Amino acid sequence: MEHTPAPFTTSQKVYLWITAIACTCLVVADIVGVKLFTFPMGFGIPVPWEKEPIRAVTHTCGMLTFPITFIATDVLNEFYGKKAARRVVYICFAMAFLAFIVLNVAQAMPRLDAPYNVREEAFNHIFGGAKIMYVASLAAYVVGSVADIVMFAWIKWATKGKMVWLRATGSTVVSQFIDSFIVSYIAFSLGRRLFPSDGPPPADFAEVLRIAGTGYLLKFTIAIASTPLIYLIKGSMTRWLGMKPLPPERAIG
Repeated sequence: MEHTPAPFTTSQKVYLWITAIACTCLVVADIVGVKLFTFPMGFGIPVPWEKEPIRAVTHTCGMLTFPITFIATDVLNEFYGKKAARRVVYICFAMAFLAFIVLNVAQAMPRLDAPYNVREEAFNHIFGGAKIMYVASLAAYVVGSVADIVMFAWIKWATKGKMVWLRATGSTVVSQFIDSFIVSYIAFSLGRRLFPSDGPPPADFAEVLRIAGTGYLLKFTIAIASTPLIYLIKGSMTRWLGMKPLPPERAIG
């Protein structure tokens, strides 16, 4: 008797696609995060932790894709619930950690001495110079995402499924603060203490808070700006795919 595989439902297909997008965005963010970008704003924003107003947006290129992981988490939480959202977070972490292992193995592989091959120092400079930042980013992602999932579900339950903007923005604003602090503390303080080198010394706690605050300002702005996108995705999934959000009474179950 010929066995035919069971077809995927629309809900399963969407879950698979969101998982793939979230994993890709996290891995890409961790790899391209070694490069910093800056955009002059043309005006200054005074902040209490800086002597001079912030006049440019400066951060890692990981911010090109990293915010998408939190949007994906919110969408998963809205339609599939906490457990399904957490499962994707753990899958993303595992895939990013797998990429980290492969990058380290690639560094250790003996280089072919040929003029058309990439130079050893160039390869190591890009993929070996930010290992602590990579690990810090993964740790911050897991803790921040789990916090985001819990906050989102609780707000949805408390508001009886109303005010999507509140749970989408509120959960991300809180979780991104946690994310910013953890990645700054591990990358600029704890990591340098555990693995001392000839580079910059570990930052003190006040400096860690300053670095985290500056990064959080950008993430806060992105969280606010991405709220309409949450509405658009939710509306599209409901109208065009026939999917229904998880009832609020099951949000914290």
